[in-house]
Amino acid sequence: MASVAESDGETKKRALMSASRDVMSAKRVYGDPYEKNGLTVIPAAIVGVAGGAAGGQAGDEPGGERGFGLLARPSGAWIVREDQVTWKPAIDVNRIVLGGQIIVFTAVFMTGRILLARGPGSRSKPSLASTAARALASSLLARRRNRSG
Repeated sequence: MASVAESDGETKKRALMSASRDVMSAKRVYGDPYEKNGLTVIPAAIVGVAGGAAGGQAGDEPGGERGFGLLARPSGAWIVREDQVTWKPAIDVNRIVLGGQIIVFTAVFMTGRILLARGPGSRSKPSLASTAARALASSLLARRRNRSG
């Protein structure tokens, strides 16, 4: 029965490799070109693939799971007009807004921390030199009072 499990495992491995080869081809990065009014547009995307596997054994039968994921987002398009080729990047407004939100949040957080640090309730501890100077001044004042009085 172990040979059946191994052949099933080998079949799964081959299917996974075949699917990942299909996903990682150039067809996923560049789309089909289309033409209109003498202009050819070739869309492009950023494609990322991640995979993983986990293994184990349940009794006499080997077990485990394998899988992979795909992430693709548009990056722009090649524009072909007669003999001239230009690149037009895709603008991802969501990423721009998210970046702006992160910057604003950081600025508000840091401003709050600075204002709290400078507030009257959270003054820094006096240094050793200033403490010694105060003690010396108070002792000198006490001596003067004792002599004059």
